[in-house]
Parts: sequence; structure tokens; C-alpha cells
Amino acid sequence: MSREKELAALSRIEARMKERNGHLGFYYKNLVTGLTFGCREEEAFLAASVIKLPLFLHILSRAHEGTLNMTDTIRVTDDKKVPVCGAVTLFTGEPEVDIWTLCRLMISLSDNTATNLLLDYCTIEDVTAGFRTMGLEKTCVQRRLFDAEASAQGKQNRICPREMGDLLERLYRKTFVSEDVSQAAIDTLFLQQINHKLDGKLCGAVPIAHKTGEDDELSNDVGIVYAPQPFVICFAGHDTDVYPWETIIREGTYDLVMAQNN
Repeated sequence: MSREKELAALSRIEARMKERNGHLGFYYKNLVTGLTFGCREEEAFLAASVIKLPLFLHILSRAHEGTLNMTDTIRVTDDKKVPVCGAVTLFTGEPEVDIWTLCRLMISLSDNTATNLLLDYCTIEDVTAGFRTMGLEKTCVQRRLFDAEASAQGKQNRICPREMGDLLERLYRKTFVSEDVSQAAIDTLFLQQINHKLDGKLCGAVPIAHKTGEDDELSNDVGIVYAPQPFVICFAGHDTDVYPWETIIREGTYDLVMAQNN
């Protein structure tokens, strides 16, 4: 790949971001050459559903150390169901669902009920300690999803693009906990069904292992793009106009892949 074309594509992303309103961040790393690039990549951003990625990794870590069993089940009581994304809320009755299935739903369908069930099972205090063990300093979980009272108190889940990129790189290099754990995480990220951002213009041309997040005036997407030279790419933005922001995400990722093909 031409380094000049790669840098030009990155510079275009940065320039377009500076033209937009809101709190926008970006982190990129070529996993072959080591070239890194960022824009406000060390700052904290509202996480939305991207917080589900480090939560998932924490659960895999606990299962590996033997303090949690992925086959354990949790009853989905009606009072625990929160609005979709996801599928668990749509189940009739109060099914018993195993932790591994809840994790897969949390990642692939961004299931909000599954996420809250897993947070309750682990406890926010335990997840917070796990995040610190992972080396996350600015990424934090402070409340369950759809907790209006906690949100009104200023408690928000946050991510840092650079920290998400570092986690994804460890998965790619199979150094997160173990090779098997890293591969299990990547395999699950490949199941992502919300693909209108990083993959929005590529349309499946290259595999992408990623996790999205969205809310009012907020859109995030972080992942590993398996181009000929694979790269980590993390977009985070809030207090912004989502449609043009997601256009930057789509076209920027596409341009970086195309820079390797020309």
C-alpha cells in the first residue's frame, strides 16, 4: 500500500471531522506497518452500545479465570426487559438464557436487555475493577442502560477511542488473556448485524470485526478491518448531526481500504 495514499485518506478524515459540529474522535492503526493516526483519540466520549465490547471482554476474562461459567443461566424477568435494540425483550414469558447466548446477543444485535442482565450478574463494581485490570483508564461503566435516574445524576458510560483501539489490537494479535479467548471475541464481533457505518460503503468487501453504538446525536463504531493490511479504526462522536458524521465514518473507512487496492 502507498503510505502517501494512506496518509492522504487519514488527512481527509481529519479535515472533514474538523468541519463538523460536536465532540468527535478518531483513532487508526495499521496493524502491519504500525502507522498510527488520531484526532482527539485520547479523550472520553459517551459510549452508547460500544460499552458492550469491554463488558464482553471482561466476562470472557472472568470465564477464563474460572470465576464465571458461560453456561450459567439468568432468568429474563419482565421487569428487567428494556427497549430494543435486541431480541431478549421480544421473548414471551420469562425465559432462562445462558451467559454465552446473552453475550452473543449483546454484541451481534446490541441487545440492551442482555447487557443489563450481564451488568447485574457481574455488578458494576466488578466490571469497573475488570476495566482497570484491562488497562482502561478513561473507559468506564457507571450505570445500566435506560437508567434515567442515574443519567440525570450525570452518571454516563464512556469510551476512549485509543483505549478501544488498543483492546482491538490485542484481540487481533491474540494477546488478550489467551489466544483462544481473543479468537472467541473476534468470532463474536464478526457476527455484528448493525453494519451501516464502518461497512456501509464497503458492503462486505472485506471482513470487519466491530461493535457499534448509537443514540440521539451520537454515533460510534470501533473495529478491526481485515484489509490486505489489517487496521484498527475507532470513531466516536456525540452532540453532533449523526447523518453527516456517519457519512464520514462510511467514506473514511472505504477510502482507507481503497488506498490499499490502488
